[in-house]
Amino acid sequence: MIQCSKPVIATVLAAASLAAHAQSYPSKPVRVVVAFAAGGTTDIVARAYSQKLSENLRQQFVVDNRPGAGGTIGTDIVAKSPPDGHTLNVGSTSSIAVNVSLYPRLPYDSVRDLAPVVQIASAPFVLAIHPSVPAKTVKEFVALARAKPGQLNFASSGNGTSLHLVAEYLKHLAKIEMVHIPYKGVGAALPDLVAGQVQLMFSDMAPFAPFVKAGKLRALAVTSAKRSAVLPDLPTIAESGVPGFDLSGWYGFLAPAGIPREIVNRLNSEIVKIARTPAMKERYATLGLDPFESTPEQFGAFIKSEIAKWGEIVRRSGTKLE
Repeated sequence: MIQCSKPVIATVLAAASLAAHAQSYPSKPVRVVVAFAAGGTTDIVARAYSQKLSENLRQQFVVDNRPGAGGTIGTDIVAKSPPDGHTLNVGSTSSIAVNVSLYPRLPYDSVRDLAPVVQIASAPFVLAIHPSVPAKTVKEFVALARAKPGQLNFASSGNGTSLHLVAEYLKHLAKIEMVHIPYKGVGAALPDLVAGQVQLMFSDMAPFAPFVKAGKLRALAVTSAKRSAVLPDLPTIAESGVPGFDLSGWYGFLAPAGIPREIVNRLNSEIVKIARTPAMKERYATLGLDPFESTPEQFGAFIKSEIAKWGEIVRRSGTKLE
């Protein structure tokens, strides 16, 4: 007869318990926290996935919008929740990567307190200008800005947001001077951009699309290193005369640290399956998002690299928020 030691038996029982836990997951409604207001891209993506997860896993995945402090309030709620898979976060560039350097007293650690589940999309920012600006390309725009230092105004969704910092990155690489006009969100900034009271703004394509189509805004380029699959006609800023320019927004699912790996694996598998459906690919195209999928390890490594990249931009801009 084979004798098993107590530690071995305990390990086997623990593994069996975790496997059973994963099979029975979710055992109650799942709260999907979005750290931004309803109607934005993060919220739209979270709701699309939550609807499909509810159908596929036969348990409600309910979006809970908890905006405030640049995404720190909602993200902190998730970081401090029980790690049982019943509280998730759809995180983005700002809340997970940018805020680490932006807020001196961030109440959570993006790496220590959150477990990456899967990256679901990348979203190059789009540079759009008012048609009154005499520039048809990024190269022409940079030449104009150099000829008129400090005379062009750029709007953003607020101090320290990714839409502010991507413009600071352009200022640095292109060696130009522009004046920052912060607003409380993209929705507040767009009317002034369309009216020509500010000359340019970065955003994802979705808010710009109707105005570009109507000729009220001119989209010049995307910020990613390669052209976007859903915006193939727009050149990159890097290929348009500013070598090395490479910044994108992104979205992904995260959970509280300590969540059982079996649940992470199940969520990853289910979310990737949804991402590959024609319906989700069509939704991505309407939002100007590039589909993306990853393992938890790949997403975790990516988050660390993004924290370093955006941290350098934050430090160079001198932006700090309390």
